[in-house]
Amino acid sequence: MEKIREKLNNLKLEAESWQEKYEELKEQYKQLEQDSVEKENQIKSLTTKNQHLEDEVEKLETNLTDSKQLADDSHNLRSHNENYVKENQQLEEELEESDAKLKETTEKLRETDLKAEQLERKVVALEDERDDWEKKHEEISTKYEEAKKELDEIAASLENL
Repeated sequence: MEKIREKLNNLKLEAESWQEKYEELKEQYKQLEQDSVEKENQIKSLTTKNQHLEDEVEKLETNLTDSKQLADDSHNLRSHNENYVKENQQLEEELEESDAKLKETTEKLRETDLKAEQLERKVVALEDERDDWEKKHEEISTKYEEAKKELDEIAASLENL
């Protein structure tokens, strides 16, 4: 009997040991479960964060593409603007040359108009002078004819004498 009691005591001790081990393992299990839940929450959090970061990367890539397009457009616009500025400068230079030529031509036209007016006055003066000479010529012609008649009369009277 003693052996049975001893065995029973050993079994009780063993049962207590197993009970303690069970409690210990149960506590470890709870701890591992809690760690697992925390890890799952971390995984969910990181997955969400990863998704946000991927979305942000996508937005940034879109912005980068847009920025590159804007930079290309800006470069093209700058080139066009430079071409327009050069063309505008050439047109302004041509305009200045045309203005200078126009002023020169206008001045020459004024001079020509003045000369034309002076020549018209000279023509009028010469026509007046010609008219005066024609009148004088008529008067002298008339006097010549009268003098010729008188001379013919004197010559005729001399012949008759």
